Amino acid sequence: MKHYLKLMRVSQWVKNFFVFIPIFFSGNFFNTNLLIESFFGFLIFSFVASSIYIINDYVDIKKDQKHPEKKNRPLASGVITKNNALILFFALVVITTILIFLFGNFKVGIIVGVYFLMNLAYSFKLKQIAILDVMIIAFGFLLRVMVGGYMTGIVVTDWTILLVFDLALILALGKRRGELVNSELEGVTRKSLDGYNINFLNSALVITCTVAVICYLMFILSPETQLKFHHYIIYTFVFVFAALMRYLQQTFVYFKTESPTKLIFKDLFLQILILLWGSSYLLLIYFK
Repeated sequence: MKHYLKLMRVSQWVKNFFVFIPIFFSGNFFNTNLLIESFFGFLIFSFVASSIYIINDYVDIKKDQKHPEKKNRPLASGVITKNNALILFFALVVITTILIFLFGNFKVGIIVGVYFLMNLAYSFKLKQIAILDVMIIAFGFLLRVMVGGYMTGIVVTDWTILLVFDLALILALGKRRGELVNSELEGVTRKSLDGYNINFLNSALVITCTVAVICYLMFILSPETQLKFHHYIIYTFVFVFAALMRYLQQTFVYFKTESPTKLIFKDLFLQILILLWGSSYLLLIYFK
């Protein structure tokens, strides 16, 4: 069972918590009905994302077998057969469809369908096209937020769209940089990295982080934001700025950003900053 869970990348389900962003920031997190709807949105996205991970591993078996870490993946190592992987893939697609039919709606179905088809194309071809590959990853995070909005009927604001997309783009670029550094150290190049080099990725990361800082500053300084939350929201900038600096430090100094999910799980400093930032909004939204 643990090999099948590894194949499904259950550890990556943490990304699907983006589904809860609309309900949290709207002040409805303790609304039981909306929370349950968000939870089903989380399950829907988790299962469809796992199906894509399976196809991605299926397509990349030969490449993964040559990678020092990826060679231990269930399909690359042969622990799970191709046929069994395909059976699990179709099972997850069926489960996702049933969940959408029972608990979702037409708009949720459209968004999940777009995510599914987009990432199928990504697995087979688009991930080999530089820039487009990271844009697709970032757009995938935005679709998670939109599912959370359409599951609950909560409007996703323009600020949310800008900030989520830019943050996801930062993570995707950092991941590509880590992959590029590793490939150069190991003497193995991949077609998906042909359109990148360290200087370009360094510049792209600086640009996206700058955009994130500007967008966040404009968001917390806008009159409607301060009216909705509180003037004290401006102090949350400290956590955002420190978190971005920490991420850049991990990227440029320690080369630990090939897997952003692992970084968040392992880096105590980042965990504390995220906790403080989230707690600040919890106090401002729910305790005024």
